[in-house]
Amino acid sequence: MSVPDKPIVDLNGRPLGARAVQKRRRILDATRELLEELGLRELRVADIARSVGTSPATVYQYFCDVEDVVLQLAAEANEDLSELLELFSDVWRGKEGQRLARKVVLFFMDYWDAHGPILRIRNLAADEGDKRFMKLRRAAMEPILGAMVSQMERNGASEKEVVIVPVSAALAMCAILDRLAAYHKVVESDGVSLDDLVNTSARILFRTLTGR
Repeated sequence: MSVPDKPIVDLNGRPLGARAVQKRRRILDATRELLEELGLRELRVADIARSVGTSPATVYQYFCDVEDVVLQLAAEANEDLSELLELFSDVWRGKEGQRLARKVVLFFMDYWDAHGPILRIRNLAADEGDKRFMKLRRAAMEPILGAMVSQMERNGASEKEVVIVPVSAALAMCAILDRLAAYHKVVESDGVSLDDLVNTSARILFRTLTGR
């Protein structure tokens, strides 16, 4: 039996009706768009309210402040990672494993293209020690790290390549893929081809996770 979704509530814990849910969604979407041009410290509740044609008081019915809106957007970004985790469910072997490695690299790039401003804010706030954003980043990365480690263990990667220590290797690969995905458009504008980036990264990922 599936677990029903938790109802969306306001700051007082009251479940929201359909119109209120739509308004809350508009606030989230407007914030995402504004963060394409403004930084977290520049964006004000008044800017968000103006963008959706409402008052700051209405925004405060659903969120404590701008950071609270961004935290919700970051939490939603985490929910989009389930498809990535499925790519690690089978043992990577041969051409099929190489194909899956390539899909992982492309997923990271697409994920950053979709959520880039939110992820940059999350990472910066986490690096500065904000525990709320640290918790969200950890919740995003730990399942990926675990999936990579499991893949290495199933493939016996550390037996084939003694330099591969699964946890360290997973941390390194996540850092590489995350950074590459965040800035792939920048290096592409300098003349590096997307295919070269993807193919090279996928080869490194496959070799790391399989030892082959």
